[in-house]
This record gives sequence, structure tokens and C-alpha cells, in this order.
Amino acid sequence: MEQQEDTFEYQVEQFADLQILRYRVPGFEKLSLRQKQLIYYLSQAALEGRDILYHQNGKYNLPVRRLLEAVHVAYKGPRDTDEFRAFEVYLKRVWFANGIHHHYSCDKFVPGFTPDYLRSLVESLPADALPLAEGETCTELCNRLFPVIFDPEVMPKRVNQADGEDLILTSAANYYEGVAQQEAEDFYAAMKTPGETEPVMYGMNSRLVKKDGVVQEEVWKIGGMYGEALQKIVSWLDKAAEVAENDRQREVIRLLTEFYRTGDLKTFDAYSIVWLKDTDSLVDFVNGFIESYGDPLGIKASWESIVNFKDLEATRRTELISENAQWFEDHSPVAPQFRKEKVKGVSAKVITAAMLGGDLYPSTAIGINLPNSNWIRSVHGSKSVTIGNLTSAYNQAARGNGFRDEFVYSPVEIGLLDKYADITGDLHTDLHECLGHGSGRLLPGVDPDALKAYGSTIEEARADLFGLYYIPDPRMVELGLVPDAEAYKAEYYAYMMNGLMTQLVRIEPGCNVEEAHMRNRQLIARWALEQGAEQKVVELVVRDGKTFVRINDYEQLRSLFGRLLAEVQRIKSEGDYEAARQLVETYAVRIDPALHAEVLERYRQLHLAPYKGFINPVYTPCYDVEGRWTDVKVDYTEGYAAQMLRYSRDYANVTED
Repeated sequence: MEQQEDTFEYQVEQFADLQILRYRVPGFEKLSLRQKQLIYYLSQAALEGRDILYHQNGKYNLPVRRLLEAVHVAYKGPRDTDEFRAFEVYLKRVWFANGIHHHYSCDKFVPGFTPDYLRSLVESLPADALPLAEGETCTELCNRLFPVIFDPEVMPKRVNQADGEDLILTSAANYYEGVAQQEAEDFYAAMKTPGETEPVMYGMNSRLVKKDGVVQEEVWKIGGMYGEALQKIVSWLDKAAEVAENDRQREVIRLLTEFYRTGDLKTFDAYSIVWLKDTDSLVDFVNGFIESYGDPLGIKASWESIVNFKDLEATRRTELISENAQWFEDHSPVAPQFRKEKVKGVSAKVITAAMLGGDLYPSTAIGINLPNSNWIRSVHGSKSVTIGNLTSAYNQAARGNGFRDEFVYSPVEIGLLDKYADITGDLHTDLHECLGHGSGRLLPGVDPDALKAYGSTIEEARADLFGLYYIPDPRMVELGLVPDAEAYKAEYYAYMMNGLMTQLVRIEPGCNVEEAHMRNRQLIARWALEQGAEQKVVELVVRDGKTFVRINDYEQLRSLFGRLLAEVQRIKSEGDYEAARQLVETYAVRIDPALHAEVLERYRQLHLAPYKGFINPVYTPCYDVEGRWTDVKVDYTEGYAAQMLRYSRDYANVTED
């Protein structure tokens, strides 16, 4: 029986800098049996690709995880010691990050136990409990993996974004082997045809390697790299096709499975076009090589999946936004030559997540806009989603935790946040995903990859600025998207406080900002602080020894956001790499160490975790005595470790190099 809202336990456990939550799937019980079957099959497909991401994130992630899991399961000694508890925390962090590097900062985890202690645990196990390579001894296994785990000089960063360094050679991400950055850039530049109107996303679904002095691709496809996992994904997708809601959805699945079989990027574009035009199906999904944040060059795509169905009531908000997409584009503060003359195919909805997988699990996005191909967006449009039940889980878990009392400037701002923040936060996500990513255009002949390593940060800033600029617009009140003309101030305050101060709780002392979304937020906030300094539009003020953000002129802040949006769109449209580099390096990367230390100490006193992620529900088919489906039951009680160990056991589809 489904748990009710008032008794549902969102919070599961907390360790290190992480909090594990559950999410509900409201409305699942009201779906038809055929729709429940479809979600079940798509959910199985979402889980079969789990180990692809581990391997993409680092070549040693799978053997390290399997070694740690073997100890966790088979060790018979005392578990109530400080060192074993530290071992368990390390394993839980590896599960959360899908590897040995932090999911957000990309820094390698520092174990809270010694190599000698781990060696003693490993040596206590029988050989058949260990993930030994053929002919390998226990000692050789430890010698192979311990430098990866313990040596801070070995693979210290999963994704390095430091200006002036070879980003491939200094990154542990497993998208390149024996290839330097310049070689990779030259390889893909040679593939492109100047003036090509429908370019595929070259290199999206492959690892680039050098063999016998020749640079070549290992394509991710059935019969190629990750073939076993992709074959299992396809087997579930084939079952899903049998219960698809309509012919268009069935064609979406057919094209996706063809892409997995062939690795052909033209087929992926064809799939993307049909997928974005499927706006009638209630059940929907993403399954594939999608986002490129894990590649320091922004070329290779990590594997991810989400299965969902439309929240019909909440979708009214996003439908209003998408229906007015042309108005927003026409009234944008960017130069006319960088706007789209005609906005095409913008669709948006609020969804209920039913299953998360790959790079969307356990940590996940709250909004998605796809496809990522610039030419498809321009010609065919895009599909945007806001994930309502996950946002609700975040909001429920954050209530009454003391964060606002500690960091918000005064009761006036706290009142704004209490009254409006949930509404304006969702609206900003909608505008970011529905319109921001789909707005503007590249000038003819501009390479979509011209901004190179800075492309992801600039793109996220563009989408965020689009939303920030429009939230205060009177059009929002006219459309009924906000209750009044004061509501936008809640999002402005929350955004500036986060970008200038509170997101720093996610960064270790002495480190720079690395992750693209965090860079984007700091870029916007720091730029606005500096540009509005003379008029004191925004200030950092100190009261009783504590620093706070104070916004003195909300209307002028909107003007600043509009100015920056115009410049960021120009950079994107013209492919101005040097301007992108200057903007990011000036505002987005470095941190004031004194402010950082203060924020960390204040946050530490609250005993909160800055990062959150989710446990998936468990779906179980029900059958009658003749073996026919009668229902699919959803259960929320599985624990974090139990789920991770089950996934490792049931979905182990990628072998080591």
C-alpha cells in the first residue's frame, strides 16, 4: 500500500557531505496496467547501464568498487570500530559518486582509514570472495588498486578545468587513452565540414584512444565498447516497445535501439527529433549518452536515464511558458541578430520521476532540456521537463533546518523566501529549461564547440540569465505564473546568496570552483556584484561578525542580468572563445578564502549536508495464476546500501579494461 504524504519518510541517512532521500511517485497507482508495464520495462533498461557510467568516470572505478563491496559483504571481523566505519563511509561515497572522485568537485576522495587496515580486511577474505583478475593474487590485487585509492598524486581530478593545463592528461575521466588535448581537438576538428547545416555531435559516443601511434575511436555500441550492457538495455527497450502508448513512442524506441546497435550518430539525431516531437505520450524516458559535463573538453557524453510520466495538473505552468516562447524570444535583451526569428517546437511539462539511472542517480537534475544538438534545437525545437516530485522531496527535506536563519540577511528576506521561494524556484527552473537553453541562435558557420572547455559554463549561464531576466516581468503576473509583482525578489535573493556565498559549502578549503553549474552561478553573481558596486545594487555586508548578501535595488539588478545575458548570448552566437575564457576566469573560478572559511564554519554549525541524492523505488510485477500481469507494485522501503549492493549484483554488465 502506498505511503501517504504525512507519514512518508523522505530522509534516509546522512554521511560525509551527503544526505540520502527517498522520493514518492504520486499518481503511479492511477496509471493503466499497460502504462505500469511500460514504466517497469523502461526502468529495467535504466538500471542496466549503471556500470557504463562507473567506467566512463574512471578506468579503475569498477575494480575498486568491487573490491570494497567484497569486503563489505564478506568481512567477518568487528564492524563497530572507527576504521571500519570510515571504510563504510568511503564505500558509500563511491556509490554516490559512481566512482572514486567527488560527483561535484571532481576531487579524489581521501580515505579515513590506512592502506594497512584495508589490506588486513582484504587478506582476511577467502580468495573466491575477491574480484581477482585471472591468475592474480590477493597481494597483486592490493598493489594494483591501492595507489589509485590512497596516493593523492594518482588520478587526483576526474575533470580538470584549470586554464593553461592539458585538460585530458590531467583528468581521470575515462574518455581518452594515450591522447593529449591538442590531438583530440585536432582529431574532431578534422571531422567537421565548414558550413555543415546538420552536423552530428562528433565524438559523443566513443572513447578516443591512440593505438600503435594512430588516434582512433572505440565506439559505444552493441558489438563494440559497452556492448554487453547496451544489449541488455535494448532487450528491455524491445519489451517496452510492445506496450508503447502509440506509434510515435514505438518509433522513438526503435530508433534508439538502432542507434545502440549501430553507433550511428545520424540515427541518434533522427531519434532525438522523433523523441522531442512525442508530446502526446503520458509516459516518457531518456536513455542514452546525453550530457558532456564529465568530459573536460565537453565532447563525450555520459550515460544516463530517467523514466517518468506527466504531471497533468502541474504541467499547466510549463505549457503556458512554452505557448509564449516567441514572445519571450522577441522581447529578449540580446541583440536582434542573435535571436531566433521563429521559435519552433518548444514543448514543456512537469513530470513525475519513476526511476533514475546512470548520471542521474543518486544525484540528479531537477530540470532537463533536450536534445543538445544546436541544429536540431534551431530547426525542430526542444523538449523541456521540470521534475516535480524530486523538487518536492528537496523542499520537504529542507524545511526547518535553520539554513535561512543563519544566512539570510533579515526577517524581510526570510519572509520573501518563506512566501515565494518554492514558486519562484520552480519557475526559474522552468524558464531555464523550457526557454533558456532553446533561446538564441548561432551565427552561420559558427562551430557549436567553439567555446571548448568553457562551453558548458557559458551555456548554463545563458539559460540561468534568461530565467532571471524574465521572472520579474509583468508578463509573469499576467499569465498567472507568479501571484504578484513582489514574488521575483525571493528568487533574486536566493540566487545571489547562493552564487556569492552559500554554494561555497560544496567546495573544500583552498580549492577553486570547478563544476560548470557552480561556475555559472558564481559568474553571474560576482559579475552583478562588481558591475553594480558604484550604485550599491548588491552588497556583501558584515553584521555581528557575519557576512550577508543585501540587495538594495532589485529593479537595477534585473537590468544587470539583462546586460550580462546580452553579452553571454553574443559570446555563444559568435563562438568568441577568448571572451568566454576571460569572463569565466575573471568571475567564475577563484574564491575569497576568508569568506569561504567563514561560510564553511557557519554551515558546519548547522550539521547539514550540502549534497543530496535519492534512493529509487522498487517495482514488482504481480501475476495471476496463469502468469498474466495484473499490476505493478511500488515499494519505498529499500535501504541505501541494500539498493547499491543489489544493483551491483543484478546489473554488472561492464568488464574492466
